[in-house]
Amino acid sequence: MKFEFEKKGRLLIVKITGELDHHSAASLREETDREILGGSYNGLILDLSGLDMMDSSGIGIIMGRYRIMEASGGHLCVCSAKPPIKKIILLSGLGKLIGICEDIKSAAEMLNRKDSF
Repeated sequence: MKFEFEKKGRLLIVKITGELDHHSAASLREETDREILGGSYNGLILDLSGLDMMDSSGIGIIMGRYRIMEASGGHLCVCSAKPPIKKIILLSGLGKLIGICEDIKSAAEMLNRKDSF
């Protein structure tokens, strides 16, 4: 698994590629948390367009980042998830807590709208 960060104003975008499983989850969690806590972000977008496989560790990653963002008054959105990944997210119930968007642009628009409330 690989991941990279992109900062757009007060949004942090994390592009994740490859397979997210218990072997790779720790490094993603640690580095993402470092970025979130080191910045002043009101939104986190997890770009899952390059993610081919995700196990329950991925659900833990999403849930943990949701909690961090919520505690700081921010929001989380996932985007561009392939159908099997999106299905896992929806079946886990995360779809009731986080935004699920088709692409980065719509995710950014959604998070920017939430910031204005």
